Amino acid sequence: MKGVMRCSANYVPLTPISFLERSAVVYGDRVSLVYGDVRYTWRETRERCTRLASALAHLGISRGDVVAALAPNTPPMYELHFGVPMAGAVLCTLNTRHDSSMVSTLLRHSEAKIIFVDYQFLHIAQGAIDVLSQTSTKLPLLVLIPESDQLSPEISNTISPSNNLEYESLLARGRVDFEVKRPNDEWDPISLNYTSGTTSSPKGVIYSHRGAYLNSLATVLLNEMSSMPVYLWCVPMFHCNGWCLTWGVAAQGGTNVCQRNVTAGGIFDNIYRHKVTHLSGAPTVLNMIVNATASERRPLPGKVAVMTGGAPPPSQVLFKMEELGFSVTHSYGLTETFGPGTICTWKPEWNSLPRDAQAKLKARQGVSHLGLEELDIKDPVTMKSVPPDAKTMGEVMFRGNTMMNGYLKNLKATQDAFHGGWFRTGDLGVKHPDGYIELKDRSKDIIISGGENISTIEVESMIFSHPAVLEAAVVGRPDDHWGETPCAFVKLKDGCNASAEEIIMFCRNQLPHYMAPRTVVFEDLPKTSTGKTQKFVLREKAKAMGSLPRKSISKL
Repeated sequence: MKGVMRCSANYVPLTPISFLERSAVVYGDRVSLVYGDVRYTWRETRERCTRLASALAHLGISRGDVVAALAPNTPPMYELHFGVPMAGAVLCTLNTRHDSSMVSTLLRHSEAKIIFVDYQFLHIAQGAIDVLSQTSTKLPLLVLIPESDQLSPEISNTISPSNNLEYESLLARGRVDFEVKRPNDEWDPISLNYTSGTTSSPKGVIYSHRGAYLNSLATVLLNEMSSMPVYLWCVPMFHCNGWCLTWGVAAQGGTNVCQRNVTAGGIFDNIYRHKVTHLSGAPTVLNMIVNATASERRPLPGKVAVMTGGAPPPSQVLFKMEELGFSVTHSYGLTETFGPGTICTWKPEWNSLPRDAQAKLKARQGVSHLGLEELDIKDPVTMKSVPPDAKTMGEVMFRGNTMMNGYLKNLKATQDAFHGGWFRTGDLGVKHPDGYIELKDRSKDIIISGGENISTIEVESMIFSHPAVLEAAVVGRPDDHWGETPCAFVKLKDGCNASAEEIIMFCRNQLPHYMAPRTVVFEDLPKTSTGKTQKFVLREKAKAMGSLPRKSISKL
């Protein structure tokens, strides 16, 4: 149409940075962050994030540079979600469960210029830098995050003042009048999130400012967050940038209640003390809540909305959560979808159904949230939608503005993921007559344990490396606490002996502990006529075993 023009008056690249700018004005004196005795207002948080951005620029960080972080859910980790993009840089939050070897791999792949490290994980980061120092890779600058404003003598002695910095000292160098570097294009990268270590070389998923902005608002909507919510951090901020709620809570001027460790007592205490209205977590967190002891529980100040994702929570857990005063919403997504991409939107007419029927409905992955354009179950070959009969399986596929930009330095993987004009999840599911989807299986045999993805291929490879092992197959065994844990079916070489404990310790010594099998079964593996292991048979066997008793190792 004649007379239109695109200019700075009517077109500004979308970015979550604007959420912080607005909250500093609208909710300036409201509490933004709580951590023990530490409290900040939104005005103070904007000031600290601006100083952080300024300090990064002073250190030579420029547009597109990667800044890594290895830290738990503490105020500095939250501030990095704004301070880094405000410097025009890209935030790469690392899984705190990674070992030095994996961290070094990710630092090398991402080419991070700086890594912010919480004191608790300093030995991991230093180990990673030691590994990098043996290569030609330029070493990142290390910025230490202490527990408080004061460095303990032990920590002070472990870092070299000439080569490394301390977080609060760095902020003190920054200027409050620093000119924030907003994105030139809303498709510019804001963060880099590595998939949960499901292969020996995890993929680096690139998030855009646009996608982060839209998914943050969508996540706020699906959680029904009104203005000034009080959000308890149980989801790691390194998981899809806290399912985008690092930015989403800022959009609503809410209070972020931070906690270093997630425990049942800590959850109830924080809810009671700070009048928490919302929290999120994997089914593991829900399990922790319902199994809290009488001494750990505190009365809830009101209804607490809980978003959960990953494996659907067992019906009994859902019932107990409701009885305790929590309202549970089930979502589903992947790293590539900025975290939550679907929502099992509850319909009022379902309230009259029996509790078991309600639990089955709530366990569905549901429908697309408002930020997503389309969600479908398709035949991966023909790309035709499967009939909504709750029986025909196909691959779950997404399309819309809340999809990743692509995989860092891996165009082939990006093209494969987007082949056919849709994002292919690799998950298998069905569509119900009402349009709601339900996951049925994972095409790549991923085990989800406590919210972490575990590749059975990687665990099997480690077991195979044991000198006594001839064959091995790993599947998920149901677990009341973790959702699933790895269960290994092993055939030993003739004349060789090995115990379940030996196999488990062999894996634990070389893999992150959560990836090591908790159960080892010695038997011949069922095979197809072409020699492939029949994993579906093993899954049924593992399922029949039921949940592993807490703090036990099973040997059969």
